[in-house]
Amino acid sequence: MSRRPAARRARPFRAFGWLNLLVVLSLGGWYLVQPPKRQEEVRTLLANYLERNKRVDLVDVVSDIWTLYYADAFVSLERAPAGAPSPHFAGMPRSTTFTHQVRVLRNTGYVVGYSEALESPMWVAYRMWDLEHLPVPPPRPETFAVDARTVARVRPEDYSGSGYDRGHMAPNYAIATHFGVAAQEETFLMSNVVPQKHALNAGLWKELELRAATSYPARFHEIWVLAGPAFGAHPAKLRGGVPVPEACWMVLLDEHEGGVRSLAFWFPQDAPADAPLVRYLTSIDRIEAAIGFDLLPDLPAAPAAVLEAKVAERVW
Repeated sequence: MSRRPAARRARPFRAFGWLNLLVVLSLGGWYLVQPPKRQEEVRTLLANYLERNKRVDLVDVVSDIWTLYYADAFVSLERAPAGAPSPHFAGMPRSTTFTHQVRVLRNTGYVVGYSEALESPMWVAYRMWDLEHLPVPPPRPETFAVDARTVARVRPEDYSGSGYDRGHMAPNYAIATHFGVAAQEETFLMSNVVPQKHALNAGLWKELELRAATSYPARFHEIWVLAGPAFGAHPAKLRGGVPVPEACWMVLLDEHEGGVRSLAFWFPQDAPADAPLVRYLTSIDRIEAAIGFDLLPDLPAAPAAVLEAKVAERVW
């Protein structure tokens, strides 16, 4: 009798193995009739699937091939982004209804739009691209630092005992693996930090940051990320005077063969750590209306209207 359960458990495993084999054979037949550029993209995708620390699984491979080449997921651009690789996909965010002055602070791996009045970054922008092998990141710095370029000079101790984490907007891990130690240290400047509840900072926010640093570049070659806080009309303040945002948002952009698609997220401070990411999908329009910025000012008007109104049906 002790052998029966083991045999029953083996059947689903064998079935799963045969299913994987069937998928691989089907992909192989499809691959052989594709043009060279597409074959190269698929080879890269499969190679990244084998790099386990890039967090790509077989379902991603099949789903991405369908989405990239057959689904109607991309908004056609009137012109492709021009120039050298930049942290901005379609221009630096511009104030629309945001009434305070914004200072642009340029760092090695990311750019910040900083508000002295709110003592916080209003947005950060960075670009991630696929690396042949993801390096082991350098050790995490032990302390945050005052950004001497700011007038507010927010200090790390302003957060002490507040019940809020010092939440990175441009992430430590992503910048460290793509730009190195000096760039990683710049993510610990207080101009890159807002108050975040721990469950959000260590939960959904961290999960999305990891996808942006590992899985998405491995699957789509490169992506652009915008992120920041959203403040209410009368935000609460930490003991040191730093305003507390009511939510944080993130926008991810993927360009492929003259088209662009986006994922936009709106995370309230009380978002549970184990909640599904899909619950917090929103539109770029909603984010822009809440924060008072045009996030993609150089995108042509027609594709911008379509892209920014969309709410993605699923998380990549």
